[in-house]
Amino acid sequence: MDRRKLLALGAGTVAAAAAGTSAQAVPSEVDATSTPSPSRLAASLRGSFTSGYVQTNGVRLHYVAGGSGAPVLLLHGWPQTWWEYRKIMPDLATRYRVIAVDLRGGGNSSKPQSGYDKKTMAADVAGLITALGYTKAHVVGHDMGAMVAYSLAANKPQAVDKLVMLDVTHPNSGYYEFRMLPAPGAPFHPWWFAFNQLNSLPEQLVTGRSRFLVDWMFDYLLVNRAAISDADRAIFAAAYATPDAIRGGNGWYKAFGQDIIDNDTYGKIDTPTLGLACPGFFPGLAATLSAQATNLQLAQIDNTGHYFVDEQPAAVVQQLKAFLG
Repeated sequence: MDRRKLLALGAGTVAAAAAGTSAQAVPSEVDATSTPSPSRLAASLRGSFTSGYVQTNGVRLHYVAGGSGAPVLLLHGWPQTWWEYRKIMPDLATRYRVIAVDLRGGGNSSKPQSGYDKKTMAADVAGLITALGYTKAHVVGHDMGAMVAYSLAANKPQAVDKLVMLDVTHPNSGYYEFRMLPAPGAPFHPWWFAFNQLNSLPEQLVTGRSRFLVDWMFDYLLVNRAAISDADRAIFAAAYATPDAIRGGNGWYKAFGQDIIDNDTYGKIDTPTLGLACPGFFPGLAATLSAQATNLQLAQIDNTGHYFVDEQPAAVVQQLKAFLG
């Protein structure tokens, strides 16, 4: 079975990813100051999107907003920023007030030394909702953003109208079962879970060279590698090119131990929840959310890998509009 079929079913193989490289030219160094400003990126989207900042919970959060209607917060994953949602924001903005957020430690938001447990990051998002003049919002999270979104629903349910979890669950004790050394032929090996928990070494290895890491991650977890363009890869790489940015993003992983402890204190959530996943992640997401949410819908996005917001934006918009109403 070729790599694309493997990824559509679960994920690419380690060997295939190691042997293959991105079709685009890869620079040896990344200049974090060379990419467009947040305001220019916001203005480049179809519709009227603007870049802004809110001070809350001890951090300065960057967001991009546009459209009108009920607020929909979009929380990104690793190694991405609010720009992950660039393909779906204009279509969602025809019905909702769309607010794509850079999480604590990511993009143009603050990168403090602490506060990367998902409960604290959820409090950041709750503060943003209040600061923008809302009492509650629909919350959509992918990857790390999904963890934060779930924590928000568990800890501050009054702030969440409807919850959408894309591909990933909140850290739980099952995370301790990930293998450091995968069995031969294993379809998926999340080695970066361990690498990103190391102190100092990731900053030493990745600073100025984040494009190599970004390309590897995207090529490993995409079915269609062209779904994230060379220009988009440069934007994401620049966002993770500095020591502070690497430390901030890695902080999300270093907090997994505390997140697992916190998860054990949460009961089932009553918030209307949609679990949306690619084929390889769907079984795990469905099993976990079925035990966590009392009001749950599940759906699968086909012919895609983990970064399906980039690969299948039309299908994601269709699912979101149908669920959010």
